[in-house]
Amino acid sequence: MTLVEIMIVLVILGIIAGASITMIQSNLKKAKVKQAGISIREISKALDLYYTDCGNYPTTEEGLQALVEATSSCSEWGPDPYVRKIPKDPWNHDFIYEAEGGSFVLISLGSDGREGGTNDAKDISSEDL
Repeated sequence: MTLVEIMIVLVILGIIAGASITMIQSNLKKAKVKQAGISIREISKALDLYYTDCGNYPTTEEGLQALVEATSSCSEWGPDPYVRKIPKDPWNHDFIYEAEGGSFVLISLGSDGREGGTNDAKDISSEDL
């Protein structure tokens, strides 16, 4: 092989490697968005169990901590917590919990941790699932 042929092979391998890395990164971002939705559904199930036992959802002030520790607003809180610990979203941010009028909303602010955004930075809400 000549030096030119070796250079051509290296360029082709570089292009293939670059495309592969881009695809892997894109798939990882999509996986985190899906994981956020799954986590929101799981927390929602725990909140529904809390509602079944207590007759109401935790207040916004009590937040998701009410799934871990008994609160004064629930006299029927079970012997075990509804979750062992409050999970973070896939980007290691806290989920936002808001309760109003007998319902709740859970939100992940996405990869950037700020309201709004696009792609993997887009907010993910229990209302959209």
